[in-house]
Amino acid sequence: MDMHMDRAICIVFVVLLSCSGFGSAGDIVHDDNLAPSSPGCDNKFVLIKVSTRVNGVPKSEFVGVGARFGRSLESKEKHANHSTLALADPPDCCAAPKNKLVGEIILVHRGNCSFTTKANVAEEAGASAILIINNQTELFKMVCEANADVNISIPAVMLPQDAGEILEDFLEKNSNVSVALYSPKRPPVDIAEVFLWLMAVGTILCGSFWSAWTAREAAIEQDKLLKDASEEYLQTEGVGASGFVDINTMSAVLFVVIASCFLVMLYKLMSARFIEVLVVLFCIGGVEGLQTCLVALLSCFRWFQHAGESYVKVPFFGAVSYLTLAICPFCITFAVLWANFRHISFAWIGQDILGIALIITVLQIVRVPNLKVGTVLLGCAFLYDIFWVFVSKWWFKESVMIVVARGDKTGEDGIPMLLKIPRMFDPWGGYSVIGFGDIILPGLLVAFSLRYDWLAKKKLRSGYFVWAMTAYGLGLLITYVALNMMDGHGQPALLYIVPFTLGTFLTLGKKRGDLQVLWTRGEPGRHCPHVQLQPVQ
Repeated sequence: MDMHMDRAICIVFVVLLSCSGFGSAGDIVHDDNLAPSSPGCDNKFVLIKVSTRVNGVPKSEFVGVGARFGRSLESKEKHANHSTLALADPPDCCAAPKNKLVGEIILVHRGNCSFTTKANVAEEAGASAILIINNQTELFKMVCEANADVNISIPAVMLPQDAGEILEDFLEKNSNVSVALYSPKRPPVDIAEVFLWLMAVGTILCGSFWSAWTAREAAIEQDKLLKDASEEYLQTEGVGASGFVDINTMSAVLFVVIASCFLVMLYKLMSARFIEVLVVLFCIGGVEGLQTCLVALLSCFRWFQHAGESYVKVPFFGAVSYLTLAICPFCITFAVLWANFRHISFAWIGQDILGIALIITVLQIVRVPNLKVGTVLLGCAFLYDIFWVFVSKWWFKESVMIVVARGDKTGEDGIPMLLKIPRMFDPWGGYSVIGFGDIILPGLLVAFSLRYDWLAKKKLRSGYFVWAMTAYGLGLLITYVALNMMDGHGQPALLYIVPFTLGTFLTLGKKRGDLQVLWTRGEPGRHCPHVQLQPVQ
């Protein structure tokens, strides 16, 4: 059983280092202050949907990006008219097209002249819009050169190279191709964010009650040992006997330092192959978390109690219960199936199940022993989140945290250490996500509040748990409000959660006169002095 716990702690540590703290559905508006702008050339870089029909049959829908110049597009598809697509001749549209245009949308190649020149030539030729094919698969932000004629009244959109090649192929086959250009807006609130909020709050609730229940059971057992004048309590310290790990101030600080190093490593080595390594680590942690939760749940039923209390020695793993041996193959199979089919549309369900089980297990195993350690941990995490989401842009020219969380340049939807739900009513699709760290780190403080309340035998209203849980929920809610106000730009959730959760706890403890006990000892006084846990420095 000791080996079982040690293995769980190692997995938890690896996963904690892989956590990223931000929630985002992906940016659709790119207000780039670094890109040149001037009067008449100051549009935001907005993603554009290009809906296509070939010979009247709906085909693929591509995504482009609007230019700094030109007319804005409709936001609703029903208001966007399908116009015939024509191939430019010459292809670069740097000179007047040979083909006559009457309201067609012209498809041109990038290069040989400026973007504004192409747009002006296309407008003078009678085009209703211009689609410029990039010379690479990524999108490029089209800006205005100095002294350019920006009196352009047609929309200008850049398409990635692969999308342009598909449209060119249709046109070269003499197909009748029509396209509609529009830029739908995200809804102010998507139901996915509501469910994600409920998932995060519910996960902390489950982890907190499990942690408090085991702490209360341990306290009852200690009282029994003392009544029997046993010395056994004095010999039952550490992870192997108590079944949990206390964080101290040094490990709280080291967490942020090591996590920062790990984040930079992820950023530098980010690739499809490296994502596969993270998937393997996530599966190992998910299997451990899922089997721990299932064993604890099934052990509550008398049909499984005997199997849960009977152990057999397994090489390398030590003593393992028969119930664990029975459940483990199911958990491994579940994780392997998710890893193999993680690209299908509903694979997020398996990822969330593994992630929630792992987070609950972490909240049950890892404990904040007092408010001092909780303050150091959350304070460091607060600075960590702000630095790697915002400040890192000054050194790396992009937000390291957001790049890692999205899994840029990997072909994946992001790293697996996230809870995510698809956006149900968002025309752009994508996922609403939250990093494990945004649940685990404040969750450790919330679990501490419930353990204190139960050991102090405080009623619900006079305790700290309800206030801490409410503060976390409000902080997470404010995070999503800020996310929507920022047009989907990634936000560091701990920027909002930590002040709400930690500030509420500290203020309430000070007001009630419990702050000294909460800050140092972390548990209420008991009748027998030698039973009190020593404060962690």
